[in-house]
Amino acid sequence: MTATIPFVILSGLSGAGKTQAIDAFEDAGYFCVDNLPPQLLSPLVDLFRVEGSKVRRVAVVCDVRGGEYFAEIERVLDELGASGVDYSLVFLEASDDVLVARFKETRRRHPLAIHDSVLDGIRRERELLDALRERANHIIDTSGITIQELKLWLNEEIIHRGQRQSITFSFVSFGYKYGIPIDADLLFDVRFLPNPFYDLELRPLTGLDPEVRDYVLKSVDADEFFAALLPLLDYLFPRYVAEGKAHLTVGIGCTGGRHRSVTIASWLADHYAAEGFQATVRHRDLSRG
Repeated sequence: MTATIPFVILSGLSGAGKTQAIDAFEDAGYFCVDNLPPQLLSPLVDLFRVEGSKVRRVAVVCDVRGGEYFAEIERVLDELGASGVDYSLVFLEASDDVLVARFKETRRRHPLAIHDSVLDGIRRERELLDALRERANHIIDTSGITIQELKLWLNEEIIHRGQRQSITFSFVSFGYKYGIPIDADLLFDVRFLPNPFYDLELRPLTGLDPEVRDYVLKSVDADEFFAALLPLLDYLFPRYVAEGKAHLTVGIGCTGGRHRSVTIASWLADHYAAEGFQATVRHRDLSRG
């Protein structure tokens, strides 16, 4: 494991949100392991050091569910540091009353409260984790935040920090006569643009042909459309990244899905690819009609 491979260890109090946190890392493409005994951290590192490994980012959860194995975590962390592993320890916690309320709501048993009250288990766990908390690179108190806010913080401060190409934008052209794409996150109707269908020379062509592209893109309406659309997309895209979306689909629709929508979707994909984003384009209805 080299410094170029993010390696995140999540720990903290039961009920503080570790499961939701590891979900955020998994959604971002991390190789994730939940409830990993600390003794397996070093073998896991060795596995990803093997030449040809395709794993580029790793996140694991180590906590008191590991029972007696968890007692070795500080020693294991010392060994990892001594061997040059650049890991980041993220510690999640919450207030006693919030944790008690969460366990009551989910009706789950606290791992350290087999025969005692939930509160007794929480207090015992705090004592066990006190030294580990002092070693954490990040301490997150989830008492007053939602799951969405937790994931947003993780994405902004750890997962996607300093990265721009952390999301793939897919632009999909389609024809309204065949229905809207069911996977579209955003939809834009371009049926107001000049329609090449009514030009007998352009009708057999598609939005991939230069003649059709020029016909659509050189119109005043196209200029005004981009002038309004691009600032909106530029505003939305970074916020989708921060929210943790790994993939965003933008549907561009016209009547038949062969001319105007194809031209606009292709132009947008080229534009954002040139801006440094991961952008793809798909023409759903190009072969119809």
